[in-house]
Amino acid sequence: MDLLLHDFVLMALAGALIIGLTAPALGIYLVQRRMSLIGDGIGHVALTGVGVGLLLHHHPVVTAVVVSVLGAVAVELVRERGRTSGDLALALLFYGGIAGGVVLVGLSEDSSNANLMQYLFGSLTTTSGPELTVIAILGAAVLVTTLGLRPALFAVCNDEEYARVSGLPVRTLNLVLAVTTAVTVTIAMRTVGLLLVSALMVVPVAAAQQVTRGFRATMATAMTIGVVAAAAGVLVSAELDTAPGATIVILAIVAFLALTAGGGVWRAWRTRMPAEKAVEPPDVVLRAGAR
Repeated sequence: MDLLLHDFVLMALAGALIIGLTAPALGIYLVQRRMSLIGDGIGHVALTGVGVGLLLHHHPVVTAVVVSVLGAVAVELVRERGRTSGDLALALLFYGGIAGGVVLVGLSEDSSNANLMQYLFGSLTTTSGPELTVIAILGAAVLVTTLGLRPALFAVCNDEEYARVSGLPVRTLNLVLAVTTAVTVTIAMRTVGLLLVSALMVVPVAAAQQVTRGFRATMATAMTIGVVAAAAGVLVSAELDTAPGATIVILAIVAFLALTAGGGVWRAWRTRMPAEKAVEPPDVVLRAGAR
């Protein structure tokens, strides 16, 4: 545990724990909505925001948040009103976002490949104090939104037409979900990188679904898996000198495989157990004197 004596490891661990908690809390709604890959699309748009920040000499995280939110809102409006399907809108995000980012980063003064790679694949150990503060504030906002609006967001993601008939502000909730996704992607780019951020949103949720029933239990389990994978990933990467983001994602996938195998064994064991004897409800059990 000598690693915990270093400030950069503690800052990396704090940033990873925040992302490990917030990404699955949002990802469960994306999985429920069958839009698991939207994180990748917004991640590509965030690269354009990074390029804008480097070109204008502003903080790349801040410009990435602004550009990603605008991109997420635009996609949501196109999906709702336009004739463009959801997957085509995502394709526009993929190609337009990464092309704009590469062009803008190339035009900036600091156009080295190393600077671009740290945003694509994460560079958690270089996280500064101000960046950690921004990550903590935005992460808290994401948690308050995803937990506080859980019933309404679940209703919209589960059945949008039913939610509209029930009187919920579906358009507003969809925009809230899009903005929250954009914010989560941009704060996670320092942890796992823009190309791997979607994995931290989806894989813990997929792992939790192997052993839980119900939305609330799946959400809590996914957040726990995300936190454990993030913390273990930082410590393992510091010990083995591997990339933190990739290590976190690999550990999350290992958790998915372990829970899938364990869930399969548990279900097989349950099917071999003798069926429990049905117990008559008290109101239909005949008393001896009543016969």
